Amino acid sequence: MARDQLKVLSALDVATTQWYHFTAVVIAGMGFFTDAYDLFCISLVTKLLGRIYYSEPGVAKPGTLPPHVSAAVNGVAFCGTLLGQLFFGWLGDKLGRKKVYGMTLALMVICSVASGLSFGHSTKGVMATLCFFRFWLGFGIGGDYPLSATIMSEYANKKTRGAFIAAVFAMQGFGILSGGMVAIAVSAIFKHSFPAPPYADNPSASTVPEADFVWRIILMFGALPAALTYYWRMKMPETARYTALVAKNAQQAAADMSKVLQVKIEQVQEKADRPRPEDRRGEFGLFSREFARRHGLHLLATATTWFLLDIAFYSQNLFQKDIFSAIGWIPKPATMNAVEEVYRIARAQTLIALCGTVPGYWFTVALIDRIGRFTIQIVGFFFMTVFMLALAVPYRHWAEPSHHIGFVVMYGLTFFFANFGPNSTTFIVPAEIFPARLRSTCHGISAASGKLGAIVGSFGFLYAAQNQDKTKTDAGYPAGIGIRNSLFVLTACNFLGLLFSFLVPESKGKSLEEMSGENQDDGEQAPASDPHFNNRMIPV
Repeated sequence: MARDQLKVLSALDVATTQWYHFTAVVIAGMGFFTDAYDLFCISLVTKLLGRIYYSEPGVAKPGTLPPHVSAAVNGVAFCGTLLGQLFFGWLGDKLGRKKVYGMTLALMVICSVASGLSFGHSTKGVMATLCFFRFWLGFGIGGDYPLSATIMSEYANKKTRGAFIAAVFAMQGFGILSGGMVAIAVSAIFKHSFPAPPYADNPSASTVPEADFVWRIILMFGALPAALTYYWRMKMPETARYTALVAKNAQQAAADMSKVLQVKIEQVQEKADRPRPEDRRGEFGLFSREFARRHGLHLLATATTWFLLDIAFYSQNLFQKDIFSAIGWIPKPATMNAVEEVYRIARAQTLIALCGTVPGYWFTVALIDRIGRFTIQIVGFFFMTVFMLALAVPYRHWAEPSHHIGFVVMYGLTFFFANFGPNSTTFIVPAEIFPARLRSTCHGISAASGKLGAIVGSFGFLYAAQNQDKTKTDAGYPAGIGIRNSLFVLTACNFLGLLFSFLVPESKGKSLEEMSGENQDDGEQAPASDPHFNNRMIPV
């Protein structure tokens, strides 16, 4: 690697934390805010969709989505996300982070609105168009994972890089929280404006015609935060690391850094812009033997741990309906009208997000650059294993009404250590340990592995956790292995995640070039104290 390029990047590594870093967190983080809102808000309205489109006259219980329709409505966005992570991750390394960043956001805005419109009047027409647009919404969301993580890692200095990437990811918690709050507000307004009797009193009148607007408004609201940040995303310059290491334009990288980070950086000589033969020595491809030697185990570790984590993380919704019903947060469906059920579900999920989800993310932000990624991931997987096992072994004990509060506490702690643990670190580490020209691609592969785990956790265990007695399963589902046995399987997944975490390197306090080995071509890394660089703040 050209020493001039390393000198440019060494200034970035020691740059003082300043306002633009926080601006970048907000710009990238609002994408993740939107991602989480769009992915999780569908669970708030699936019961309503069942009542509106699948109710049958004379049936004692409100209508519900058939298993195959429920799987499609809830899972099609995950499938789109998986493919988007792979495609946009690869494209971000080919075309540059900035060029691709706007594409993903525009796709998210358009498809959020279109999901709420869901053209058609028949049940099949509405469900088909809803699934179609949510697939492409997920495709756009998928691109946000590798691009947001990569951009933030390449902008940040090495001292606070972990906290800034974690802060971007932590916006996911606020997205989940906001989804619940929007659903509460919309359903409360409609509940007050269009009162209706409970289903048990009058099945046909319990779902007012205006209820069809509720789910559409909730889904379409996801376009707003994404649209508000589109202009600022387009104003962000390409990252200096991509410009210097991939585009081979160290002079432009220095100019961009001087502009956005408010530091004075001496312009690199023009000769650095002309790639020399020795600059190409380390440019191995993703499928090369050299990549396998240097980073093969790293990619295996990041992909496997993310896969195992998401199996456990996304399967936790198996217990939500039982927990919420047991502690009285959600009454039996027949005792509510359609809009009130949305209100109750949204309120319960908002409380879970507020108490268990959001705090875990911000504990990671506060501590990741102090105790390191490796420690947080190991501790997180360890306690997820412990708490999941503590739920599984005495499951019959927790099932008793007098012990439901204890079950909720254990459930909340599992969520907390997922977020103050591997749910955050699996997002952060792949953005730090791979070479610049493959960083977005490798993060996309790791994230796609996680989304595959999410599909297994959300839908595989939805079937697996069904009662072993066919007469006690949910409508339309075959017999499964039961919740207790499912908990044992999830415990094993967490334990395997703990073991694979020992293959993940610690990146705390190290430059991206040091982690990826891109500083080895010249034999040493350019010193951060090089006299050619003046890293002092310029008053704004």
